[in-house]
Amino acid sequence: MCGIHGVVSTAAIPSISQELKNLLSNRGPDHFGQVHRELPFENGDSVIRLGLTSTVLALRGDHVAKQPLESPVTGSVLCWNGEAWRIDGQPVGSKNDGELISAKLDAVDDASSAETRESHILSVLRSIEGPFAFLFYDAQDNRLYFGRDRLGRRSLLSSQAEDGHSISFSSIADVPTTGWKEVHADGIYSLNLATRLVTPSGLKLDTHLTRYDWVTSGGDNMVSSIGSFNMALPPPDHKLDFDSSSVHLLKHWLCESLKLRVLDIPEPPNSLSETDVRVAVLFSGGLDSTTLARLAHDLVPLDQGIDLINVAFENPRQVSVDKTLPHLDAKDQYEACPDRKTGRKAFAELKAVCPTRQWRFIAVNVSFEEAMSHKARVVSLMYPHDTEMDLSIALALYFSARGIGYAYTNTWEWQPDPPSVTSPARVLLSGLGADELFGGYSRHEIAFKTGGYPRLLDELKLDIGRIGQRNLGRDDRAMSHWGKEIRHPFLDEELVRFAISTPVWEKCDFQNPFHPAVIDPAKRVLRLMADKLGLSVIAREKKRAIQFGSRTANIESRTGKRRGTAAITEVV
Repeated sequence: MCGIHGVVSTAAIPSISQELKNLLSNRGPDHFGQVHRELPFENGDSVIRLGLTSTVLALRGDHVAKQPLESPVTGSVLCWNGEAWRIDGQPVGSKNDGELISAKLDAVDDASSAETRESHILSVLRSIEGPFAFLFYDAQDNRLYFGRDRLGRRSLLSSQAEDGHSISFSSIADVPTTGWKEVHADGIYSLNLATRLVTPSGLKLDTHLTRYDWVTSGGDNMVSSIGSFNMALPPPDHKLDFDSSSVHLLKHWLCESLKLRVLDIPEPPNSLSETDVRVAVLFSGGLDSTTLARLAHDLVPLDQGIDLINVAFENPRQVSVDKTLPHLDAKDQYEACPDRKTGRKAFAELKAVCPTRQWRFIAVNVSFEEAMSHKARVVSLMYPHDTEMDLSIALALYFSARGIGYAYTNTWEWQPDPPSVTSPARVLLSGLGADELFGGYSRHEIAFKTGGYPRLLDELKLDIGRIGQRNLGRDDRAMSHWGKEIRHPFLDEELVRFAISTPVWEKCDFQNPFHPAVIDPAKRVLRLMADKLGLSVIAREKKRAIQFGSRTANIESRTGKRRGTAAITEVV
């Protein structure tokens, strides 16, 4: 995982600000590198200047792959931020993916035509499965390619300078007032630097931009450029139960996804932890995160620990003492947070089911004062997102990724003086995506009640199709600030392809709300799998949004009635 930045300019490119250098280095603390080029126009009467910057968080291979990656043959340059888990359907393994992609992009005959080189570059980029954003300067054709993966799991912003002299790209905005916009995750883009980009009013990004689709063909049911959504309606007597094929297949594909994401992680450098911990779970104690932790246990070597990071906030509106927790006073509301309660319960179940694992429950307690002291930074990181809901979610993710809290190992219950620790794990697992894939939101149940399976299918297809347009860039910026990489096992392309091709009645079962084992119909396939893994309590947990579970929702509002879609403003 890395921080990348690029500038195309008609004027001299100034050194990047210390603030931006710090922001990029926070994302990639292991290396900072820059490359500059001067590119003549076709008629040679002036030049376009190109500046590329990369910082590196080294999580692949046996060495730090210093970026930007320059081709010694063609002079092409790659800034790579992400993880290529598969190329052409084949696992990359422990090799450094950035170096591998750079070599593949370069593997075209010097004498090839511009059309052939373009086709080759697009073919390589389209073959990559995994989360990524990139800038690639093709020196042979003077083209700058850029984009985000088809699910938008990594951040990339663009900005047009007001004076018209430059266009910038960055993983993170240095000044949130300079018009940065999310690069759409709807394809691969290129900017032809060999033709005259300058108009009477300056450089124009949109005028000279070419967009290429992720897939060259696909029907009406193609979603997220990954596969075709199964719109079949169920037979009269369908039943989703423990022996359904989808339950077994889900476990298979989720394990395959996790293998790529939890194995071969290098030991964190300069770690002061007594336990070897390389992966942590963003742990609400809900179905999705607990299932990931349970399956990760089957894969991660037993001599490594797994941290479970559980965040709770002091919300001024929640000042009354929970009478069921007599050890609390009015200033200590963290144990009353819904996610803290489910987190401890899930921690106890994991310890019982997997007693040989070194689990560590890290209780992250964030006071209102501390949250507000970091608010300006969080608002800057999540930009250009700017609503109350964005802030509520970004605050929770930001402090979770920081990983500073109180450690519980031998007991799951609250203790008066637990040790304070910082998780050394640089890989964080998130359960995001399970609700969209398997029908876990309340709106899915509402869709079924109002329009049956046809309405539910439309809602699920819409949810999956717009994942790349939503909030993953914001989440990436909020968490990567701490030099951590967020990984989403449920959003693995192979798992998504399985989920969208699976008939709806093999995923959720709203037509049969009652189950002999009292398994809810929402995400029933995942609940059945969790129950078979020994998570009988968590398999029956209700869905809860992070901002409500951690109590960040409307944290500054005295009334708590401010709409989540409202722009961030003064306290009301």
